[in-house]
Amino acid sequence: MILKVKKMDPEAVLPKYAHSFDAGMDIFALENVTINPGQSVGIKTGLSFEVPEGYVGLVWDKSGLSIKHGLKILGGVLDSGYRGELIVGMINLGKEPYVFEKGHKLTQLLIQPIVITEIKEVEDLSETERGQGGLGSTGK
Repeated sequence: MILKVKKMDPEAVLPKYAHSFDAGMDIFALENVTINPGQSVGIKTGLSFEVPEGYVGLVWDKSGLSIKHGLKILGGVLDSGYRGELIVGMINLGKEPYVFEKGHKLTQLLIQPIVITEIKEVEDLSETERGQGGLGSTGK
């Protein structure tokens, strides 16, 4: 598969896989941004993508940033018909400000196949063992 990527800014960094069998490619910040605790921001990448039809780009946390610094991605679906800049929404759930410098790893992008489903309204759903049990219904 080929993923077409357009640099919307000459200083943007093209996505890269850190290792040959990684699921996600690293996406890099185009700008210097400080995210204070509790603050959410949109961080520019300077890139736009042509995700092939039948696929979606999923924007995921970098585990080191989330575990060590409390940084969490907001949103994260890159549809195949979208051609605008990928701007990464992020919130700082940590206790300290975090500084992204231009060129730092920001997030990871996974390209996944999708299934288009037909929506059908019904009066009843089939019964299951679990039923409507949720929110801890299976215990600790």
